[in-house]
Amino acid sequence: MATFTMAPLFRQSIGFDRFNDLFEAALRNESGSTYPPYNIEKHGENSYRIVIAMAGFEEADLDLQVQVGVLTVSGSKRAPAKSEEAPAVTYLHQGIAQRSFKLSFNLADHIEVKGANLVNGLLNIELERVVPEEAKPRRIAINQGDKPALLN
Repeated sequence: MATFTMAPLFRQSIGFDRFNDLFEAALRNESGSTYPPYNIEKHGENSYRIVIAMAGFEEADLDLQVQVGVLTVSGSKRAPAKSEEAPAVTYLHQGIAQRSFKLSFNLADHIEVKGANLVNGLLNIELERVVPEEAKPRRIAINQGDKPALLN
């Protein structure tokens, strides 16, 4: 059985097109980028943090963008400015990778990026779930008779 259909899961759901897309993306065997290494942490009920190892990168080398529920972190090491005082470097072993990269994280609904900072070679991106009032659970009144209850 090479194919797997998600149709039975969506028979009782309305407006979950994006959810369906996330499932399909997860089922594809695409190997994601593992450079640079990162952690995703949960700090409490509604607080999250993405920590990315940024050895050798400076703030000017990095770019963070959020667009339509996708957080993209990209970086490219800028060439050092040449000066007469700086000696030319010949690497005998170069184990610190400073290649360009692009990481993308799909953010769930109501997840907002609150800020980012680069400390001791680690890029910390603070995330928070902010659920608006209209998205919180509410009670629906049930009326007797033919007419549906009006909501306030």
